[in-house]
Amino acid sequence: MSQTKRVLSGLAAGIVVGILLAWLDAPLALQVADIVEPFGKLWLNALQMTVVPLVLALVIVGVNQASDAAQSGRVARRSIIIFVILLTAAGTMAALLAPLALSLVAPDPAVAAALGGSSVELPATTGGWASALTSIVPSNAVAAAAAGAMLPLVTFALFFGFALTRIEPARRTQVVGFFQAVSDAMIVIVHWVLWVAPLGIFALVLALCARAGLGMLQALGIYILLECALYALAVVLLVVIAVVFGKQNPGHFLSGITPVMAVAASTQSSLATLPAMLDSAQTRLGFPARIAGLVLPMAVSLFRITSPIQYIATACFIAWALGIDLTFAHLATGVALSVLVSMGSVGLPGQAIFLATNLPVSSAMGLPIAPLPVLMAVDAIPDVLATVGNVTADMTATALVASRDDGDGEPVPPATTA
Repeated sequence: MSQTKRVLSGLAAGIVVGILLAWLDAPLALQVADIVEPFGKLWLNALQMTVVPLVLALVIVGVNQASDAAQSGRVARRSIIIFVILLTAAGTMAALLAPLALSLVAPDPAVAAALGGSSVELPATTGGWASALTSIVPSNAVAAAAAGAMLPLVTFALFFGFALTRIEPARRTQVVGFFQAVSDAMIVIVHWVLWVAPLGIFALVLALCARAGLGMLQALGIYILLECALYALAVVLLVVIAVVFGKQNPGHFLSGITPVMAVAASTQSSLATLPAMLDSAQTRLGFPARIAGLVLPMAVSLFRITSPIQYIATACFIAWALGIDLTFAHLATGVALSVLVSMGSVGLPGQAIFLATNLPVSSAMGLPIAPLPVLMAVDAIPDVLATVGNVTADMTATALVASRDDGDGEPVPPATTA
């Protein structure tokens, strides 16, 4: 049985048992919830312990990968700029639309109580904009890491990563290799923890559903619909961008990316879809081989447009479920951080990094992270649309770069899937 099926099995079992207990005997349901919840939290703690070193390593390695790519030439630099613009636009779209869509549905107080939201508040903002500004840069990076303060930690990682690009290449390679090894080791630990994910998610979901009843099931359905709607809208807007700014004929572009979408939906992997993207880009859409051969492998390595959408939608859903009002400052912080985190995490297994990538954004926005494992379980459902959105963005980015190609004959390394 695949990891996704195992996780969904644990989720389904927890929902069924929890709701049945809540329906048959509410007092007994609360007792059972109190008994099983510590086991779920133990599993959550095991996942959470990898987050700080993993995020630090991902950002440092990601900055250096982007720097190396940018040095490949004008096409590569242009591609990275387009990636950042599109990622920022995707995060901004989610920040604008997710709270608006969720405001149309009243949250269930029982769900907020089950999630422990009755006492949840956003961090105090005494000190105004000056305090918020100074908190971005840590006075002590070690203390920020120990406290799990993700925004200052990511700021330090950015400074450290960019500083590495200015030192002697041999020493830089050693340090980047070290952090790549840290990232790889954390992913191994995450895989170990995910091996028992069905039990951990079963315990967490059972406790939540025993306390909230059918309200929890309804809330999870709203989360799935929200993500699917945002992913579908992103696909539509990406096609529009390719037509308007990439100078593509609508019918021609759609006919070129339809086979790519089909492969993406069936494999749920952008990397596995790369050969189909390269073929469609060159034979169907007529993009120059030197453009497609560089932009598409770079996109698979650095660019996953649905990631900021997922991070922001998840944070907004948690805020909605717990009755927390997000300010413009919180949403802007989330968008900025989502772009940075997404560029460092592309290419890693989705479930393995769901908590590591969503936690920094939710935490920086002042939200609790307890609901994240449950959302990780159901996130496998809209993952098909997410992959379709990612490959559509890859093709759109290639169209944008090709539309600005000046034919200078800039050499391009051969395309690889590494």
